[in-house]
Amino acid sequence: MSVVTPARFAKGMTFEQYVAHVGTPENLQREGSQGPTRMDQSGFLRERHQKLKLTEAQTAMIKWLAAQPGGPAKILVISEEWSSDCRRDVPMLARLAEAGGMELRIFRRDGQHFSKSHHPTLAEAPDSNADIMAEFLNTKSGQTWQSIPVAVFYTKNLEYLYHYTEYPAIYQKDRVVGQIRAPRTGEGKDEAQARGDREFRGLQESPFFQVWASAGIDEILSALHRRLLLGPAA
Repeated sequence: MSVVTPARFAKGMTFEQYVAHVGTPENLQREGSQGPTRMDQSGFLRERHQKLKLTEAQTAMIKWLAAQPGGPAKILVISEEWSSDCRRDVPMLARLAEAGGMELRIFRRDGQHFSKSHHPTLAEAPDSNADIMAEFLNTKSGQTWQSIPVAVFYTKNLEYLYHYTEYPAIYQKDRVVGQIRAPRTGEGKDEAQARGDREFRGLQESPFFQVWASAGIDEILSALHRRLLLGPAA
């Protein structure tokens, strides 16, 4: 049985609560992916949410899906703001929830410490949401990963429909970022890392991230349409 009960779902944060939480001393003191220091990303998330809009087709599609019997009514998101994928997609997921009249609840992945576990449990991180994360691990190259964001779509009765993980297929992030961070001829290790970090930041600030955020919504809408039309996957 899923650990996502109605009572547990209700404990998640709204988008507004999540953005406010991101800037709190409590959150900034938590370990991030690059060590103990986190940047306050609350302003970025708030500004991105204000700027991003669904297309007319996306808006019409989520309204249609949400109106169907057994259609999506609740979205559970697992997020950490140090993730570029979360910063790209979570504000767009908030827009999707708003357009479809769906209830959105956001859960932190980690507790005080950054988790590198391939099989997270509450026993090793009792202050985290490891038990929820464990239901939606990403399997790549024969290994499981705590990839985020995860966006899980449920009916109004909390029946599972579909979940989206990390980035849209069109992004091909592993290949793209791998190429950006690959050492160039004549570069030392530190030089390659600094240049790779700089180029990856440039990619995040480019129009491509907005294109991929929209592509993620398209992927979600198509998957939900298949789920309602064809039923559960075999």
